[in-house]
Amino acid sequence: MNYFQLFQLPAGFEVDLTELGTRYLELQRNFHPDNFATASERDRMMAVQQAANINDAYHSLKQPLLRAEHLLALRGVKISHEQRSFTDTSFLMQQMELREQLAEIQDAKDPESLISDIEQQITAQRKSLLKLLAATLAVNNPEQDLVAADIIRKLKFFFKLQHELELIEQQLQD
Repeated sequence: MNYFQLFQLPAGFEVDLTELGTRYLELQRNFHPDNFATASERDRMMAVQQAANINDAYHSLKQPLLRAEHLLALRGVKISHEQRSFTDTSFLMQQMELREQLAEIQDAKDPESLISDIEQQITAQRKSLLKLLAATLAVNNPEQDLVAADIIRKLKFFFKLQHELELIEQQLQD
């Protein structure tokens, strides 16, 4: 299913989130299962399925990484749920250093300062990679799509690190 077509949006990484939200509400109103309460069993089931498809599509288009993965899947590059290792040694070293910093937070004299430093590093890298991803996907050719896939893989690391940092921060507050 092409989520961009479902929401009548141009297939691209840059999406007007306000327009997406508006179209989501319209589709939900049109296909809400309550509208089919007196319909046949088949029509009710189809409405439930369509509502689920709309929710999945909205969730995917709203999130930059999921949107990029969907766009690449439409272009024939499927990377969701893959397990692939990196050959970019500088990226791997950066990840190892950030993980070491995460491990040091519990024993740090000033954990809040260390958390802030790590968060700034992660945020800067994510912003830089998201900008690069947008430019790469805009080219729309097979070679650049493979580059975009690698960028997405790197971004997943940073989003995961951000989540781990938030968990550590929560543990310190408890």
